[in-house]
Amino acid sequence: MEQYEPDSLSPAQLAAMRRSLTSGRGALTRRSMLRAGGVGALTIGGLASLSACGIPPAKREGHGGPASTDFSAKEKQLAFSNWTEYMDVSEDEKSRPTLEAFTKRTGIKVKYTEDINDNVEFFGKIKPQLAAGQDTGRDLICVTDWLAARIIRLGWAQKLDAANLPTAYANLSAQFRRPDWDPGRAYSYPWTGISTVIAYNSKATGGKKVDSVTQLLDDPSLKGRVGFLTEMRDSVGMTLLDMGKDPGKFTDAEYDEAIGRLQKGVDKKQIRRFTGNDYTSDLDKGDLAACLAWAGDVIQLQADNPDIKFAIPSAGYITSSDNLLVPAKARHKANAEKLIDYYYELPVAAQLAAYINYVCPVDGVKDELAKIDPELANNTLILPDKAMAAKSHAFRSLTGEEETAYEEKFAKLIGA
Repeated sequence: MEQYEPDSLSPAQLAAMRRSLTSGRGALTRRSMLRAGGVGALTIGGLASLSACGIPPAKREGHGGPASTDFSAKEKQLAFSNWTEYMDVSEDEKSRPTLEAFTKRTGIKVKYTEDINDNVEFFGKIKPQLAAGQDTGRDLICVTDWLAARIIRLGWAQKLDAANLPTAYANLSAQFRRPDWDPGRAYSYPWTGISTVIAYNSKATGGKKVDSVTQLLDDPSLKGRVGFLTEMRDSVGMTLLDMGKDPGKFTDAEYDEAIGRLQKGVDKKQIRRFTGNDYTSDLDKGDLAACLAWAGDVIQLQADNPDIKFAIPSAGYITSSDNLLVPAKARHKANAEKLIDYYYELPVAAQLAAYINYVCPVDGVKDELAKIDPELANNTLILPDKAMAAKSHAFRSLTGEEETAYEEKFAKLIGA
């Protein structure tokens, strides 16, 4: 196993984590509010500890994890670590129907643990074993795209056997097939997608539709009632798209141009503030007329307030994902692959989507979801149609140097 010199987290990266803790996606809980797709939440003490030990830089691009002995044939079991409230539960909350059906069909018992509260904290748990070439005690984990990319580049994820994933390969939605950090999904499959859209209170806008970042930044009728997000990838990514730039390929100069565009919105007081999840109450009350928002929040707000609307800009929108990986040295890789493939079966995917209400990465699931809930099946925030999916863009992977520089500039912009 290669050895790496730890690189400490920069003050800008620590500040970004603190924002996630206090108000960003990392501070939120499943179903009640949208969970983090960014750096996640840590206690301040935990941040200091993590900064001291450092996260190793990615230096093994394109290499899979070390070969592991697979005990799947002899041991009909697997350990799956996931986020809280990210799996369907029965009405009496005593069972997990899709997991129980999997065990009944295959004989494979699943030790399902909700022990992921945020990406950085979870990585801190498993990093010592991975770095030492040891089994983490987990056969399947679910982490957000930026962390999945890091684990893969470090060589700490096992390459998946395509022969064990025929259903997943066939049914994976096109918009999730080729992330720049795992093209062709050789090491990962998405569990869910997380979309950033524009939300507005039609009562507060006087019935006016708000459907572009340009409108957010330039419409005088919205002055002082516009919100952007404290998550850099979302606010800058959406601005880059509005400027005709590709958030998957942008340059340093283009990033600076997007920051400058947002700075003008701050200077002329068009932007009321940059927010985490607390935008939901302001939008609901109409104190914010329009803002960038996470799709899961919009679905929940609309259930109680018919004035809450959303729009997908013609320029496109930012999507991130939570992803399933098999860690290096996992004992039950084939069993884990069977579980991944199982959740890409249309009836199973529909049952999961109906419960968690996130973007479903499984193509062709609409008819099955309609059997459960026709309204959800027609909600493009859960099942993007082809036109919406074509507008989806991922924020490109960043080097450690880029992340530090970009977060510093973004922190200055938002006054963090």
